[in-house]
Amino acid sequence: MAFRLLGSSFPSHITTGRSCWESKKYTHNYYSSGSLVTKALLNKNEKLSKEYNLKTSLKHKSRDIFERGSTITTCEKHDEKKYLMNVTQSSHDEAEPHSKTIFNSIIHALDAFRKFSRFYAFIAMIVGSFSSSLLAVDNLSELSPTFFNGFLQYVAAFFFMHMYIVGVNQLADLEIDKINKPYLPLASGDFSFRNGVIIVTSFLLTSFGVGWMIGSKPLIWALFGSFFFMSAYSVDLPLLRWKKSTILSVMANIFSMLISFNFGPFFHMKTVLNKAAIFPRSLVFATAVMGIFYGIITLAKDIPDIEGDKKAGLQTLPVRLGPKKVFWFCVCLLEMAYGVAIMIGASSPFLWSKIFVVLSHAIMGLFVWYRASLVDLSSTDSLQAFYMVIFKLVYAENILMLFVR
Repeated sequence: MAFRLLGSSFPSHITTGRSCWESKKYTHNYYSSGSLVTKALLNKNEKLSKEYNLKTSLKHKSRDIFERGSTITTCEKHDEKKYLMNVTQSSHDEAEPHSKTIFNSIIHALDAFRKFSRFYAFIAMIVGSFSSSLLAVDNLSELSPTFFNGFLQYVAAFFFMHMYIVGVNQLADLEIDKINKPYLPLASGDFSFRNGVIIVTSFLLTSFGVGWMIGSKPLIWALFGSFFFMSAYSVDLPLLRWKKSTILSVMANIFSMLISFNFGPFFHMKTVLNKAAIFPRSLVFATAVMGIFYGIITLAKDIPDIEGDKKAGLQTLPVRLGPKKVFWFCVCLLEMAYGVAIMIGASSPFLWSKIFVVLSHAIMGLFVWYRASLVDLSSTDSLQAFYMVIFKLVYAENILMLFVR
């Protein structure tokens, strides 16, 4: 059975007794045709394999494209977010310098106003006027709201007058200040001359307006006296510009400061409290001693300004005598003022007043001599620092005069 099956599997011509050559031929043809079939199958398989590879490749490519598309979308979203963040940051960065610029401008304007105002002189006026107002009080019960309201009225009116005085002096000395005090706003160009004139005029009118509304005659006369003497000192008009003369310069400053620091507030407070005006011993002391201090301030002010005054042709005392002689002359005047204060204090009928006034002024005199020995006369900064020390001595003296009885 097996052989039959095996024999039936071969071609019939092999079993029909054909010649060997024919058998070989047919056998060759059979295998040749078989190889063709095999080749056809291989080609088909190769074709199918290529198609499969192509489909697989397309599938991978489509997946890659999808993945890349999602990646691109993600990148685009990231870039968009980054862009928005950059725009926001850029807007913030632009807003921040703008706000800083506004803040710096405000600070610069306030600093320029501070330099223009010369507040150290205004503080001296506040201390002096308060002490002189207290001299108008006879007992503690008079330190009422009426007293403090009257004092604030006086300070308000003289604040604007003070701003006029320092302003008109800077306008008149504009070219000199470019050499002596280039940091001042008019000299440095922070304030234009036109704006300076507007500011100074506004302060003057406001000062008289406040005085008129208050209605105190001593206050109005004090405002007018300060206006007259300090305008005559600064303004360069015929018969004015008293700054050119040492005597007229000292006289203008002494009278102006005595009026605004001492006489004005004293008589104004007497009017506010409805009391008769009398001259107490303390006011006599203030007139004698503080008058010397105010003259010293006038002379000492010109010592650091000697360079600009020379170029402007101003024959001030430091220009004519030299800074060293004028400096020690001012120191001697200070010691003389303290000597006068000691004599007035020693003549007091009250023991506590006598001891306090004599001892305090003796200490102040020693301090002045010691401080003067430290000054470098060749240094403008050192001379200017001593000038500020004199103002502090004025503060102290306006307080010490309250204890003179």
